[in-house]
Amino acid sequence: MDQHIARNTIHTEHLAKLCQYITPKILDSISEGIMITNLKSQIIDVNPAFEFVTGYKKEEVIGKKPDVLQSGNHKKDFYQKMWASIASEGEWQGEIWNRRKTGDVYPEWLKITKITNDEDTIIGYCGIFSDLSDEKNVESELKKRATTDMLTGVSNRFAFTERMNVLLSTSKTHNYQHAVLFLDLDRFKQVNDTLGHAIGDQLLVEVTRRIKTLLKNKDIFARYGGDEFVLTFTDIHHPREALHLGEKIIQLLESPFYIHTHELFITASIGISVYPHDGDDTETLLNKADIAMYYAKDHGKNQFSFYFDDLKTDAKRTFTLDSELRKAISNKNEFEIYYQPKVNYQKQQIIGMEALVRWHNEILGNVSPGEFIPYAEETGLIIPLSEIILEKVCLDAHELIGNGYKMPIAINISSIHFHQPNFITSIQQILERNNLPANHFELELTERTIMNNEKETTRKLILLKHMGFKLSLDDFGTGYSSLSYLVEFPLDCLKIDQSFIKQICSVSDKQAIVHAIIQMAHRLQMSVIAEGVEQRDQVKLLGEMDCDMIQGYYYSKPVPLDEIMEFLEFWELEIEGK
Repeated sequence: MDQHIARNTIHTEHLAKLCQYITPKILDSISEGIMITNLKSQIIDVNPAFEFVTGYKKEEVIGKKPDVLQSGNHKKDFYQKMWASIASEGEWQGEIWNRRKTGDVYPEWLKITKITNDEDTIIGYCGIFSDLSDEKNVESELKKRATTDMLTGVSNRFAFTERMNVLLSTSKTHNYQHAVLFLDLDRFKQVNDTLGHAIGDQLLVEVTRRIKTLLKNKDIFARYGGDEFVLTFTDIHHPREALHLGEKIIQLLESPFYIHTHELFITASIGISVYPHDGDDTETLLNKADIAMYYAKDHGKNQFSFYFDDLKTDAKRTFTLDSELRKAISNKNEFEIYYQPKVNYQKQQIIGMEALVRWHNEILGNVSPGEFIPYAEETGLIIPLSEIILEKVCLDAHELIGNGYKMPIAINISSIHFHQPNFITSIQQILERNNLPANHFELELTERTIMNNEKETTRKLILLKHMGFKLSLDDFGTGYSSLSYLVEFPLDCLKIDQSFIKQICSVSDKQAIVHAIIQMAHRLQMSVIAEGVEQRDQVKLLGEMDCDMIQGYYYSKPVPLDEIMEFLEFWELEIEGK
């Protein structure tokens, strides 16, 4: 240190006073950067930590002023206030941006203290600083995590709300219009249930990437949660611009997504609200766009809908539906099982029946299965509902057996229920409680239920077969339509979807498909049932195609237990009369 004094012609006594408490050994061991200056603001000493942080060696800065480190980020008044604080209070501390020798600008926490001699005269200044770069990086990362959806990289719900609030506050004094689009992916749960969450997550990433190509910098795009996204199309001149954007999103999602070895198709239901017509605050606009989205979903999916006032009624019904469905599941008494017979055409025998749930509610009246079953699947209520249905079918089975009607009863199995880890245990316990063997029942599963996760699906199907259940593939031809699983899985029956049956007598292609399905199933030792049969011509044609079983209004609509037993009795009398 004496050499530095000599080189800079600084009096020894001043240096002694200046550094009487800071020896070279202490300087070397301190992890914070230290810089000591004289009254002329000349640097007279620094420690190794200073060199490490700034990149300057000691000999490069001795005799120079601290402004060698200035970043240019602070104005003149910043430094004036700093020195005013040192003059009045003897010290200053705060965050400051400085520049390394490499030119990089970095943040540091700096404390400057005046140094006095025994007569309390200021003889210099000591600056102690610590590099805040790591802390700033952490702070930046935390801030990013607080405002960004970490899967897709777009804003999260919180950030969207914050940006919307700012946007709307600045829009009130101007004649701006903005469109809020609430987007929900259709049947996304099917992907998660059958392919797993890893594939589902990647699909969300790819959907996000496509939608981002349609947006401008000032638009706001966020993942709202799960498979829901929100998008604010800012500063539009007419609502038709939002319409065109909705169309583009739907078109953009039409092309398949290729994820790993899977070719996936996904659609979206989109609800649109417009500022300020539908509301002047974020919550109202989001709520109305959400209501419109559910309207689009309930009316066919893969489309968009603007909010309109009549949708309030639908929203209120959805709220009531949720409340009443939960109550009905809790008390179990509002559900009734109806039965539709399956007829062997060649033998003219009723060889089974399908159980179909019906719900009458005091507030909602008769609720269509097409309304409450999909809602139960979306909310997870389908699991307790399915168990209630199976319990009720077991009770009815005892009554049917007691009256001499022993035939398999087909029960529809939800994909969500089937993929529960305790599915097998659950239905086994229900059968045991009701003292009924599994061979009294047939389980109808859709293509999407048994597709993918083939190892686990095969394991469950084999267990069900060993228990004694018959297994049918429902709605064949409307899903994946892959033929490989027909060989791999232990299925007993194919059930041709009614969409093919409706046009079997008028559209040659439909007729050819049905005929091919029947022949293929028979080659695989499976029987075939046609559902939705309503006309005599359809029955006759299916008989000529050697279809094994027929189900539909032509023979009987679904009816309660007492009526199905009357039907069975009448059928037997008719056959005997012939």
